[in-house]
Amino acid sequence: MTLRRRIFSTDHRTIGKQYYFLGLFSVLLGVALSLVMRYHVVRPKALGGAISPELYLSLMTMHGTLMVFFVLTVVPQSAFGNYFLPLQIGAREMAFPRLNMFSFWTTAASLAVLLSAFFVEGGAPISGWTAYPPLSAVGRIAGPGEGLGQTLWIVSIGIFCVASVMGSINFVATIADLRCKGMTLMRMPLPCWSWLITALLSLLAFAVLLGAAVLLLLDRSAGTSFFLPAGLYFNDTSIPGRAGGSPLLWQHLFWFFGHPEVYIAIIPGMGIVSHVLSAFSRKPVFGYRAMVYAMIAIAFLGFVVWGHHMFMSGMSPYSAVAFSLLTLAIGVPSAIKTFNWIGTMWGGRLRFTTAMLFAIGFVSVFVTGGLSGIVLGQPALDLYFHDTAFVVAHFHMIMGVAATFGIFAGTFFWFPRMFGRTLNERLGKLHFYLTFAGVYALFIPMHLLGLAGTPRRYPDFTSVDFLGALMPLHRFITHAAYTVAAAQLIFVANLFWSLKKGPRAALNPWEATTLEWTDAAHPVVHHGPYEYSSPGAPADFTMQTDAPNIRSEA
Repeated sequence: MTLRRRIFSTDHRTIGKQYYFLGLFSVLLGVALSLVMRYHVVRPKALGGAISPELYLSLMTMHGTLMVFFVLTVVPQSAFGNYFLPLQIGAREMAFPRLNMFSFWTTAASLAVLLSAFFVEGGAPISGWTAYPPLSAVGRIAGPGEGLGQTLWIVSIGIFCVASVMGSINFVATIADLRCKGMTLMRMPLPCWSWLITALLSLLAFAVLLGAAVLLLLDRSAGTSFFLPAGLYFNDTSIPGRAGGSPLLWQHLFWFFGHPEVYIAIIPGMGIVSHVLSAFSRKPVFGYRAMVYAMIAIAFLGFVVWGHHMFMSGMSPYSAVAFSLLTLAIGVPSAIKTFNWIGTMWGGRLRFTTAMLFAIGFVSVFVTGGLSGIVLGQPALDLYFHDTAFVVAHFHMIMGVAATFGIFAGTFFWFPRMFGRTLNERLGKLHFYLTFAGVYALFIPMHLLGLAGTPRRYPDFTSVDFLGALMPLHRFITHAAYTVAAAQLIFVANLFWSLKKGPRAALNPWEATTLEWTDAAHPVVHHGPYEYSSPGAPADFTMQTDAPNIRSEA
């Protein structure tokens, strides 16, 4: 019974915690791989040449896969969403509890399959997290890691797609059917909207990636040619019996998933940050409906801009212009959200808790990363920047760092509700300041490396004259990466210490307004989600469950 309740639980709160700690394990491993890569870049001859170019590429592939799929997709949506979606809409449970449990264990199985690639003959794949064919489609002849390791990678991604689709069905059904009395769509907290929109994105995007993964697996294992043209040679050996396929077909399928994946990672963070900013500004969210419609617009536009990842593919200039215009159009709803976040804080009685600091930091890095996206949205400029460190810096800022700041904001805000204790605020603020300064010190200079033409995926820059001159900047970036990684150890120590020794938390320690901070068994909603500082109220917050003419006491 204990095993059933604690391990194979159907309780949404337990499953949310399981997703959270699976993501925590994945991010620690992913960060460790990135530090090994950074060390090798600045000291390529160290360790007796133990890190070969092929091993470097396999570390890069596994780092990207872990971070994109098992951290940025899992934690904001599956961990926080599973735990708090039923609480915020007044439901007792997710719509399909057993499917929810099965979705988690399918995700865990996917992670196990991925990590097993480290231990098979030939090692982990070297084709990057995008797995472009023909390198990924022909088997072991393509090089180390392209045998069983690449096959395991494809199987892992296919399993992950199945898990994500199952989870997304659960999210949509829960919001559609299980909202409590009075909880209209426009009374839902913004995290609920972000989880709903992300679930719809996942349903469409991961279904396409699953189909693409099956086709790629067939090319590798069944002799098909979906992505393989005729006339291929690897290591002076021709690939017989293959003709008619197109590597560009994989790019279209992958990026039809890949660009919505950026928003699958960041839209939940947008909802969390809006939630946190309102609570600690003691003001309603500025332009609640505009925030909802902006997220919907971002999600829709995210599905029609995949071609901007393929400007280098030789596409028609007319197609490139269309994708460029649509890419720039995403700046409109993104700007609406940014100005509304500022409007939410403007004139508020700000409480600079750690959660609030990370929410403000999210806004900062979201804007900074978005500015370089405007550059990459221009086909003429992307032709130069596409294969440089400029792109690496851009997507780490807009997708990696921004989404991670949303995770940290959610962790510090909801930790009292999840675990009944509070995190140490002094350690939290130290963690924030080191992380915030560190990521800017890391990724702003990386943009400069891209401007200078530094290619991505290269393991050694010392043997090229014009790149060797940039090694001092590489060393600075590496030291910044070490600083950011060290700051995360503060967070991990704070997290696990607070789980056992942190001060006991009150039911509503932040004096927030939404249903996750109540213990009502059958709540009835009478108010919107962000009624702070209402005129004439005895306190500066009104719970959603308060009677229409009764205000909460502080």
